[in-house]
Amino acid sequence: MSDESDDSIDPAEIYTPDMFMAEQSVLNSFAGRIDAKIIAKFDEGPSRRISGPRKYINRNREGAHEQLVADYFAEDPLYSDAMFRRRFRMRRHLFLHIVEELGRWSPYFTQREDCTRRLGHSPLQKCTAAIRMLAYGTVADALDEYLKVPESTTLECLEHFVQGVIDVFSSKYMRRPTIEDTERLLQIGESRGFPGMLGSIDCMHWQWENCPVAWKGQYTRGDQKHPTIILEAVASYDLHIWHAFFDIPGSNNDIYVLNQSPLFIEAIKGEAPRVQFTINATEYNTGYYLADGIYPEWAAFVKSIRSPQLEKHKLFAREQEGKRKDIERAFGVLQARFNIWKMRERWQNILLT
Repeated sequence: MSDESDDSIDPAEIYTPDMFMAEQSVLNSFAGRIDAKIIAKFDEGPSRRISGPRKYINRNREGAHEQLVADYFAEDPLYSDAMFRRRFRMRRHLFLHIVEELGRWSPYFTQREDCTRRLGHSPLQKCTAAIRMLAYGTVADALDEYLKVPESTTLECLEHFVQGVIDVFSSKYMRRPTIEDTERLLQIGESRGFPGMLGSIDCMHWQWENCPVAWKGQYTRGDQKHPTIILEAVASYDLHIWHAFFDIPGSNNDIYVLNQSPLFIEAIKGEAPRVQFTINATEYNTGYYLADGIYPEWAAFVKSIRSPQLEKHKLFAREQEGKRKDIERAFGVLQARFNIWKMRERWQNILLT
């Protein structure tokens, strides 16, 4: 086509205002219909999946409850106390105490009747299902065969169990030491040769396997070779961890964690329980923690003596390093249980594939 023919075309003849208004009218009408459908969809409420008729499975949950009682909770149970502790990760009396307290906390952990006057799952079945998932990493559907608890109910039991334990026991076991707790810690420390000791403090690196690639730099330290999150904890001789601070990326050291930790907030505010003890006829009113050499020279930390020469220095270093193993043992228990759970999860994945 020549240049003359191109110049002779009027742009107004290609796309007129009437054509534009007509297209806009069609688009507005189409958008209005879409808005009406969206509003109607929201008015209908949550959508339900339409499928075939639901198959009812007549589970013998009463028989499963009787079998569970005969296996673990009868006067002469089939399995011993040692097997109960290994499979439930706690002693029998502690598990029954949790079941009893959860029954007082919520009617969900009581045995109720359904619309057909048939008893539902017992509190023992519900709590056992939750414990098996927490202790072994068991999938919810696998518990149906022994406990006769369906998958959806098992997940519901786990959710209520975790929330119930937090609501019922957090005020006692997830708190700072009270006056009675402090006195008990001081008595334990004095009986072990360290009057005024409140426990041992240290940090450990917890591996973060699913760390995002973009965050690996700030969560990886040179000596760890994999992303970690630092856990600061204080533990007593009986492995009671009454302080835990789990938030700092693994590229930091113990000093940075201590600066961010809320360990001394109550002491700074003057709200911490008062501590009084006597050493060599001198009274002190500040408790202390056994720590390693990286911690600062504060009165709150008692560290070992590096390269001791005198016999009394060697004795003190030996006793301090031995008593400070409390926190190392506590970390070892946490790591061992986590490794067991991880190993079982891997075996389950292998068996399922």
